[in-house]
Order: sequence, then structure tokens, then C-alpha cells
Amino acid sequence: MALSKVDGTNFIDPTIPVASGGTGAITLAAAGLANTPAFQAYASADANGTYATWTKIAVNTELFDTDSDYDNSSNYRFTPTTAGKYYVYTNIRVGSTTGNVIDDAQVSIYKNGSAWKNASIKSTSTGAELDIASLTVTSIIDFNGSSDYVETYYYVDTAGGQNQKFYGGQTWSSFGAYRIIGV
Repeated sequence: MALSKVDGTNFIDPTIPVASGGTGAITLAAAGLANTPAFQAYASADANGTYATWTKIAVNTELFDTDSDYDNSSNYRFTPTTAGKYYVYTNIRVGSTTGNVIDDAQVSIYKNGSAWKNASIKSTSTGAELDIASLTVTSIIDFNGSSDYVETYYYVDTAGGQNQKFYGGQTWSSFGAYRIIGV
């Protein structure tokens, strides 16, 4: 088995010989050593939501989706078809539609329709005012490989009661997951 050094451009050969001098080989993916299913996507555009209301993020642009387990057109959810533990992550940038102070901004990973993990930032005093917030939440989640799914939601409460704004684009939003091997 020939290996290349890992320097950002050359990677380890994903083929393992069956036996020394053998005639066959097996790939890491075929040996179950791939972090798949996996996906990463982002919301393609800014969106306005309702003041102080949990809003599902329409993460509609896939960067990759190894097993076509992410729905980027209607439900915006990941339903992996292989059981196991997955590393799930989401990050967002939010504010108010008028640039007013944010009292509370949150992002959540929902599993099977209920909040699973949450990250939040709150403005607690006049000197700690925010008009835009960036939040990230990650979690390791068990999936049954058939019906379990995850989605991402956000929430913004502003001082003046203005509606919330979600910043889209690859720079400001992402949602993804991959199966963890070896656990």
C-alpha cells in the first residue's frame, strides 16, 4: 500500500491490499471506514422571520450530500439511512430587520421535531448591546438509520419588537452532519 504524505494536497491512498502480494484490494469505504452519510448545505438568501418565533431555516443549497439523505427543497432535514452516531453542526448570523438591539438570539438543532441542542446569546445590560449575532451549535446524535432526522431553527427577540432577519449565503449559514466511525 503506497501512502502519500498528508500536506493538504496529497492524501493517504484509500485502498488497502487484501494480502501481501495479493491480487485484490478493498477501499476504505467498502470496509465501512468512511464518514458517510454526510452532507453540508447553506441557505442561499437572507430571510425575514416573525419576531420572537422559532423559525426553521430553509437550508437549500447543498455543497455535498454523499447518500442523498438531505432534503434541500421542502423539509430541509437530514434523515441518514445508516444507523450510528453523527456529528451534527449548524451556524447562523441573525439580527433584526431594522437593526435594533437584540435581546436574545438562539440557534437550535432539532431532532425528530423537538429541540435537541441550543446555543444562545443574550444582551443583559446597556453596555452589552448587539444588533447582529453569530451562533454555532454542535452535537453528537444517535440515528436509527430509518426515521430519525434533524433540522435547524433560529429565534431572535429584539428590544423594539421588530421582526428577525436571517443572513443567508455560504459565509453566514451552514448546516451539516457526518457519521462518526469507530464508536
